[in-house]
Amino acid sequence: MRIVFAAVLLSLCLLPNALAQTPQDIKSQLDARDKNALSNAQAYAKANPGNAEAWILLTRAQLQAGKSESAVVSAEKAVKLAPKNPQSQYWLGNAYGSRIGEVGMMSKMSMAPKLRGAFETTVVLDPNKLDAREALLQFYLQAPAIAGGGKDKALLQVKEITKRDAARGHLAQAQVYLNEQNNAAAVKSYEAAYAAKPDNADIRLALGIAYQQSKRWPEAFRHFRAWAKADPKAGPAWYQIGRTSVLSGLQSEEGIAALQLYLKLPHAGNEPQNQHAYYRMGQLYAKSGQKAEARAAFQSALKLDPGFKDAKAELAKL
Repeated sequence: MRIVFAAVLLSLCLLPNALAQTPQDIKSQLDARDKNALSNAQAYAKANPGNAEAWILLTRAQLQAGKSESAVVSAEKAVKLAPKNPQSQYWLGNAYGSRIGEVGMMSKMSMAPKLRGAFETTVVLDPNKLDAREALLQFYLQAPAIAGGGKDKALLQVKEITKRDAARGHLAQAQVYLNEQNNAAAVKSYEAAYAAKPDNADIRLALGIAYQQSKRWPEAFRHFRAWAKADPKAGPAWYQIGRTSVLSGLQSEEGIAALQLYLKLPHAGNEPQNQHAYYRMGQLYAKSGQKAEARAAFQSALKLDPGFKDAKAELAKL
């Protein structure tokens, strides 16, 4: 009787893992950057080899895990199963985009048309897929003409994005200005985007980083302070106050306090991980001459990520 009861308890303990094999649960794990996402996506694809969504989920999990070569294989399977599914094409483009940075020049040249083609097919299938249009914008700005790049093509995407979302259109235009090294014009575009959607966290972050890149330190501090005051649980606001302190060499105490607050907050999957906060804190302590505190901060960063090269280099200087 006890053996049967124990078996029932064991099955109940295993039940959440079984439920995690559903597509929605895997998507939630991916959004939360859950370490189990990859194994669960692999199991789901193995159990559903004829399901394009299973291969899309596995592509996403592999990209998140830094396995771009495997992601390309999975995405190609998704496209083979569902060539007219814009999500299949979109994630194939992302997989190529991740992989292209890891291969040699000859491979880059052969892969670039495939990357461009995947995103171009995506927007044909779904003209409102703005993420794909933004990816195309970046490709057209960065790729040479021989590979299909060009400013005119980039501006066409800016126009198409603007028709569908004015704020994102301003962000797209800012990318064109940045590519031309026209930081002043880029900042104005970011400010226009923020005026259109002042509560959008991504736009708030983009504007603040634009101030940082332009070395407009008072505006950067003021912007991130206002964000943190309006939403004390906004982790990126606190992290960027600390980062602004590092980049500017100003307000070290405020920067350290902001990073300490950041470490106490839960983080979304796309926000800086704690080792980066410890690293920035270590930089601020080091600049302030607090070597013991700096050493402890860099060691904390390395405890979380033993391969953190920048933290190792800073620690070696102390």
